[in-house]
Amino acid sequence: MPGIDKLPIEETLEDSPQTRSLLGVFEEDAAAISSYVNQLYRAMHRIYDAQNELSAATHLTSKLLKEYEKQRFPLGGDDEVMSCTLQQFAKVIDELSSCHAVLSTQLADAMMFPITQFKERDLKEILTLKEVFQIASNDHDAAINRYSRLSKRRENEKVKFEVVEDVYTSRKKQHQTMMHYFCALNTLQYKKKISMLEPLLGYMQAQISFFKMGSENLTEHLEEFLTNIGTSVQNVRREMESEVETMQQTIEDLEVASDPLYLPDPDTTKFPVHRNLTRKAGYLNARKSSILQAESKKDSEEWICTINNISKQIYLSENAEEIAARVNQSALEAVTPSPSFQQRHESMRPTIQSRPPTARTSSSGSLGSESAPLSTLSLDSLVAPDTPIQFDIISPVSEDQPGQAKTSGQSGRRTNPFGESGGSKSETEDSILHQLFIVRFLGSMEVKYDETPDVVYETMRQILAARAIHNIFRMTESHLLVTCDCLKLIDPQTQVTRLRFPLPNIALYATHQENKRLFGFVLRTSGGRAESRPTSVCYIFESNNEGEKICDSVGLAKQIALHAELGRRASEKQKEIERVKEKQQKELSKQKQIEKDLEEQSRLIAASSRPTQSSGEGQFVVLSSSQSEDSDLGEEGKKKRESEA
Repeated sequence: MPGIDKLPIEETLEDSPQTRSLLGVFEEDAAAISSYVNQLYRAMHRIYDAQNELSAATHLTSKLLKEYEKQRFPLGGDDEVMSCTLQQFAKVIDELSSCHAVLSTQLADAMMFPITQFKERDLKEILTLKEVFQIASNDHDAAINRYSRLSKRRENEKVKFEVVEDVYTSRKKQHQTMMHYFCALNTLQYKKKISMLEPLLGYMQAQISFFKMGSENLTEHLEEFLTNIGTSVQNVRREMESEVETMQQTIEDLEVASDPLYLPDPDTTKFPVHRNLTRKAGYLNARKSSILQAESKKDSEEWICTINNISKQIYLSENAEEIAARVNQSALEAVTPSPSFQQRHESMRPTIQSRPPTARTSSSGSLGSESAPLSTLSLDSLVAPDTPIQFDIISPVSEDQPGQAKTSGQSGRRTNPFGESGGSKSETEDSILHQLFIVRFLGSMEVKYDETPDVVYETMRQILAARAIHNIFRMTESHLLVTCDCLKLIDPQTQVTRLRFPLPNIALYATHQENKRLFGFVLRTSGGRAESRPTSVCYIFESNNEGEKICDSVGLAKQIALHAELGRRASEKQKEIERVKEKQQKELSKQKQIEKDLEEQSRLIAASSRPTQSSGEGQFVVLSSSQSEDSDLGEEGKKKRESEA
């Protein structure tokens, strides 16, 4: 076949360097073929696995459609038309499943078998022959080395015979192995074309056969059936859209009519209490074990009257509402009016000592759990005494956050949380970490220490207790952006950065041990109430069950920042080392040049100090060739020349 490169088998016995070099090219080609065929094998295996999965999924779909008539839906009823239609679909899909199964079998035989044979048999044979040839070559080299070390002066016939026999055996083995190896590498040049073309040919033939089977099954009767089903689906869709419009109009009418009823305590003058009810559906709140609380005054009166009427068994009579009306009217005329609902409600409310909204509370209860009250020493060791609690985020435009250094253009600047700015480059654009979370700010307060998570837990407890005592339920929702440089609180509507927390200043972060929605972190600031010393402020947030994820993101950001800083320091150190080496190299070059100049000057002085020979009247310096060589060779050369003379 033209264009096929071959290794010369007749040159294997000579085993010249050129032959070995050509062999290296063929081995490199074999390694490249092996790598490419492995990738092609994985790709074709994915096709085969996907076809098997498609065949199994199609068969399962057909099976489920057949079982539709056995299902009992609470609202579906017995829909014979739907059941018959799905049975027809199940029959067609079952036929398609059979076609897919045939295609899977054809792919296994015509596509996967040839490439698997080439991969598992031919390529492994090349690898095995390569190992055997390497072993034979090593044995031959060892035999040649032993033969080369034989002594020529004291020959031992027995040893020489053994060494020569060893050379003969190893050379014969290497020659035979090398010839088989060359033959396999030459054959590989043909097999690599076959191994790539045969699987592709089988794949295309299997697909053509599959499409032919599909075209034979898709008859005109099936097309008519599909057309009818499509028409039915469109009719059902139009009916659904009409019904949705009707329901939407009903919802709008009910919203307008029910607007006054959204109030938890409607005005009883506009919505009078129905005291003659013998049935009422709704909810009563259970408070501890003997108090039932209604939502409004009207609901409370109606519940009381309904329970009284039921207790008197008025609902068993024929005219229950008329009898209940007469009984209630008689009761109102016979007894003294009781205090109003508002008066009873105020009398039952527990007395709470009023405190300033920003005062630190020492309540020992926490949200969702009852913990033992901490001692005063324990509180003072974690939280600074008389620390005010901030329940809302102060906008950076109106007031600076303590410890937040204000840079030019930072206040009120819109920030894209994903680092995609329209014109200017965002300061977090270069960060490799961008994770966004929805959080709600609960509060912040100054703490004394930032070395243990107990600081965060205690701050959570105090802020939640203070919110409960002072009836503060409003929370500011923000987007928390975690990057490798900082944490940002971003307004979700305007994308304005409310607060920015530099990542190196975050000393501690933790999530609540029981309520995973709560998390907080401690920020070291440059100054607080006492401007002469740095302070630590603990910020508490609520998330959508993502407290641990946020803490993990902050930890990942700090690790990335740490690795970046270590890399920067290592780079600077390496540059400094290179500068020192360059300086030392320059000094060494200068020193060598100085030594070279001194040596040249010494040679000139030595040459000028030799005796002169006179000829006639003039005197001139004559240096013979031997003297010139003596000057170069030094004392050792002079002694050698004198001995030769």
